[in-house]
Amino acid sequence: MEFSVLTVNPAKVETACLVVPVFTDGDLLPVAAKLDDASERLIGQLIERGDFDAGLGNVQLIPFAPGLAAERLMLVGLGTRAKCNEASLRTALDATFPALAKLPLDEVVVAFSDVPVPDRTADWKARVTAEAAQRAVYRFSEFKSDPAPAPRLSRVSLLVSDPTEATASEQGARVGRAVGEGVNYARTLGNLPGNVCTPSYLAAQAEQLGQGSAGALDVEILDEEALELLGAHSLLSVGRGSEEPSRLIVMRYQGADDPDEAPHVLIGKGITFDTGGISLKPGADMDEMKFDMCGAASVFGTVKSLLALKPKLNVVAIVASAENMPDGRATKPGDIIKTLKGLTVEVLNTDAEGRLVLCDALTYAERYQPASVVDIATLTGAAVIALGHHATGLFANDDDLALDLLDAGETAWDRAWHMPLWDDYQSQLDSNFADLANIGGRPAGSITAACFLSRFTETYPWAHLDIAGTAWASGKQKGASGRPVGLLTQYLLDREVELGETPENVE
Repeated sequence: MEFSVLTVNPAKVETACLVVPVFTDGDLLPVAAKLDDASERLIGQLIERGDFDAGLGNVQLIPFAPGLAAERLMLVGLGTRAKCNEASLRTALDATFPALAKLPLDEVVVAFSDVPVPDRTADWKARVTAEAAQRAVYRFSEFKSDPAPAPRLSRVSLLVSDPTEATASEQGARVGRAVGEGVNYARTLGNLPGNVCTPSYLAAQAEQLGQGSAGALDVEILDEEALELLGAHSLLSVGRGSEEPSRLIVMRYQGADDPDEAPHVLIGKGITFDTGGISLKPGADMDEMKFDMCGAASVFGTVKSLLALKPKLNVVAIVASAENMPDGRATKPGDIIKTLKGLTVEVLNTDAEGRLVLCDALTYAERYQPASVVDIATLTGAAVIALGHHATGLFANDDDLALDLLDAGETAWDRAWHMPLWDDYQSQLDSNFADLANIGGRPAGSITAACFLSRFTETYPWAHLDIAGTAWASGKQKGASGRPVGLLTQYLLDREVELGETPENVE
């Protein structure tokens, strides 16, 4: 999708549809006020007579707008002015673009830069607008024999009342476009069925990203033979029961002026299907276990965003990928495995497999002497019980890193919540037979899972994002969300700013 910025008289904008936000109270916003004057108070009269309810998220299409160059006018409700905030704008955007996507329109002009959001500048509003547009036109129809027609909407112009905000809006739209593309890529990987999206398929996706990066991304794939030689027995143990070979996928982005600049490492859990192994899951909703690689999908999506934005920093993206299946070779409860770090693990439940692939990837990351490491995983159902489907669970061994991620989540509106990682919980992982067990019982399940991972992160600042509640939706709207691509991309862009660099324009 293409985005541009306009600073012209809104009454003279020639477009298939001009989108105007309005409050239930107070004066009209600048663009709406000019359109109201040019159309003999069309907007004001609709509100005064009750023909349009400007409640938050309400949308109304006006097919003919006298006095305006636009063919159509769409009004979008913002609710009351006093309650307008980030969530209000996101709600309005998420009502607007799905409505536009249903119409036979190739291009539209929107005036959301007028919306007064406390402490948010023009670039932020442009960014979230671009992201919302791309989310709305996303469709997953690869396996439909007769798919519904795809939305035609392909160009969105952002109408900016203050010309001094044009440059910031352009930059925000660039970031939003890149993040939106990364989110939709992650959604597609997550939505693919397990018989298509295998560890080998993810490896091939990485190679394609590398080939299309003009040398910006170096890709290395470690197959099972290489993993065996490496000593990554924990990762390999998860895939023992599957005919699909496991893979460790490494993507290196060198963007810093100093090639020796310590990289930031992202690690994604890539369990392309999780039956639970010998500790077999119940059959209900097991189809959703194709989403157990959404941590990996978010890493791929973030890499795609980085390749578009080209920030001047170094990033290493690692995906630990396997399929967890039961057969005669599968790891059994009670088995003891040796990790890449050298610690031994008693596997009490083979359905706690994500931490077994991640711990070897976390050890592998040590070789890069990283500035930070963030792993992303659909790790525990306990995270859903604790936080529901709104916030990602955040655990960290470094408070500064945790704060940086929380700030990035607020900026990207892809929020996380800081959970405890106290030593008090570590004893729940004690084993009579090995260095540690892979589960710590029912109490504080998401915390003990993070405690397990923390045993492998002693040499660098590390954070763990448990996205079990935020990576996908169930029910009629079943599908991957693409989270937390926005958070991760913003976190990396913030690190670039810390280095004192200036982002390059998107190509």
